[in-house]
Amino acid sequence: MLLSATRYLRSMKPFLLVTSRGEDDVAAEEHAAYCRLTGLLPEELVWCRIDREPLGNIDFSEYSGIILAGSPFTVSEPNERKSATELRVERELAALLDEVIERDFPFLGVCYGIGTIGAHQGARVDRTFGEPSQAVRITLTTEGRMDPLFRELPGSFDAFVGHKEAVSEVPSSITVLAGSATCPVQAFRVGRNVYATQFHPELDTASFTDRVRTYAHHGYFDPVEVEAIVECAERADVRASHMVLGRFIEEYLASLPSFGYSAYSKSA
Repeated sequence: MLLSATRYLRSMKPFLLVTSRGEDDVAAEEHAAYCRLTGLLPEELVWCRIDREPLGNIDFSEYSGIILAGSPFTVSEPNERKSATELRVERELAALLDEVIERDFPFLGVCYGIGTIGAHQGARVDRTFGEPSQAVRITLTTEGRMDPLFRELPGSFDAFVGHKEAVSEVPSSITVLAGSATCPVQAFRVGRNVYATQFHPELDTASFTDRVRTYAHHGYFDPVEVEAIVECAERADVRASHMVLGRFIEEYLASLPSFGYSAYSKSA
């Protein structure tokens, strides 16, 4: 869903996208996918590759909101199996979330993001409800049907997933907004403005099939199943899932100071 509000974006603060995919082509396509499905121009979605450089100090006043994208990193993997980069990323994201939660700053975590926010809040993140790469039926909870971001979505809709871990137990600080038959926590909210999805609202069919082929040997599914997964994906209609991104942008667009638009960048 492209936003009619995008015509006003030259007087709006940009959003910040934080990614951690090591492959340059996959990372670039991920940023492009978020731009396509939000209606944001590349300069309106400031991009930080946290796998390549430290996140640094974020000046929250410069941004309308923050999106944390999916990742090959996993929260539940034992620390001794994680690279120095992954451990650094986890520390920096934990520090960022300390401030995000305290401020209740607009934030959307996708896939890796739901595990990262969940772990920060004391949820159990493990491999009980992992799902292979596929389209699954997502169903809103009662809370999801009333939530400002999710209430305009259908009560049930299809979305692309592919994850080794998921939230299996939630603390009282987390409000579950959606689930699926094979993964009971597909979306949640913390406070009023911090959201997370296990499913991928940024993936259309072309992006998903490219992602499947890229990660065929990363343990998400048996590599011999690639073409079968692609064939099923091409029959899926996941357009409703994209509304999560559209609603996040619509809900949290913030105005720049009256002197007008300038190109913002991450504080070093």
